[in-house]
Order: sequence, then C-alpha cells, then structure tokens
Amino acid sequence: MPLSSNWRVDGGEGLWPQGVGRRILLEVDSTNAEGLRLAPFLDHPEWIVARRQTDGRGRRGRSWVSPHGNFAATLVMRPTEPADQVALRSFVAALALFDTLVAILGRFDGLELKWPNDVLLDGGKVAGILLESEGSGSTIKHLAIGIGVNLASAPDPDTLEPGAVPPVALADVMGGTIGPENFLEFLAPAYAYWENQFNTHGFAPIRAAWLSHAAKLGDLITARTGKTELVGTFETVDEAGNLILTNAEGRHTIPAAEVFL
Repeated sequence: MPLSSNWRVDGGEGLWPQGVGRRILLEVDSTNAEGLRLAPFLDHPEWIVARRQTDGRGRRGRSWVSPHGNFAATLVMRPTEPADQVALRSFVAALALFDTLVAILGRFDGLELKWPNDVLLDGGKVAGILLESEGSGSTIKHLAIGIGVNLASAPDPDTLEPGAVPPVALADVMGGTIGPENFLEFLAPAYAYWENQFNTHGFAPIRAAWLSHAAKLGDLITARTGKTELVGTFETVDEAGNLILTNAEGRHTIPAAEVFL
C-alpha cells in the first residue's frame, strides 16, 4: 500500500531501526519524565513504553488519561540542533504517527494532522504529541518526544475543554485492538524514516508532507493564546513551524496556540 514515506514494511511491521533501544515498563508516572531521568545515562536514542502511566501529561500542564491498552511512550534522544530546530520534531513525530496509522488501518481516508501536535481519525482526536526537554539557553541536552494514542479506549468527552476536538479510539474504528508494544513495532521505523529526512534535508520535506495531510488547511479556524482569540483562514505553516492565519486585519504568525476547528 502507498504510504506518505518510503519506510520498509515486512509482514505489516517495519524493521526495527538500528541503534535505537526500547524499554517496556509495567508502570511509570510519566514516560516523558522517565525518559528525561534516564537520558544522562543513555548513549543512543531509546523508546520507553509504559503499560500503565499514572501521571501522564499533555500540553499546557494538562493531564493525559491513559487507560489500560492505550499507547503511552516516549522517544528520548540527545539532539544537536538549536532549540528552535529541535522543536520541529513534533512535525516529524506527527508524520510517523500518520504513516503508522495508515499501515495499520490500510487507508488514508479520515486521517489528518492538526496543528500543532494532534492526529485526527474520522474527525476525532486519536493521538497527541508532547515535547519536553532539558538544557539551558538555546542548547538542548536531552529531548523527550511523548506520544499518546487512544488504542483501546478514548477519554470521556465531558472532561475536555469546550470546543475541543472529540476523542476517538482506534479500536472503535478498526473493529479490533492492537497492543502498545505491537503499535511501537510500526511507529519506531516510521519515525526513524522521517528523522533521517529531517537530519538529511532539514525541515522543508517535513513541512511539505505535513501540509499535505493538514486538517482544515484553507478553512476558517480559531487560535487561542491565553485570553486572546484569533479567527482566520489557515493559510499555511511557515519554515519555522508557526501557524499562519489571515483575516481582514492581515496575516498573523502564531508560534503557539490552542486551535479549534
């Protein structure tokens, strides 16, 4: 089946990327927190998967509910780029998730990427990404790329912020389940492919691929930053990963916001 990348698939699962470790935990507070605790002792990138996460985190300090059977994982690494470039790996992770879901579901239809860090399936949020790092100034010593996927079940919609995209679980759509560790077998090689593209060619191919799957591109959306709300047409994502909105007041560059569709 055609994917948005060219990572190799054997028997449905990709080949595990060379030089990347994996660690399966029965329980942890947060895979991102564990990744950053382990980072000083690792000499290679490593995936950390928890079968149970007791204190998962989402963007802006929100909790990330991760019931049994859902995917809670972190890829921890030592990046070499400046901090603004390191942050672009949220787009790398989004593309890897997109390809993973295409490989599992066998279809592109219904899969979209929502700026800045969500993956949508049939109009619902199926996955989210959270980057956390350690360092000083413009130097990032360790990066944790946290990924949560509703494999078995989705959170109660009543617990979400008004206007937020409703959650959806992969099991509800595919009529079956896939375990977190099997999901990682798809995700790790997909991520390795896009990481190689990023390291070799920079952000340009990542940006182009991400935009080709972007939700509501060319449509009206709402961006909230604190108490400020801006409504405009989603024009593009620029070379720095910023959201570009246009309205009667002009063209707006938004580095961080909550987006409502």
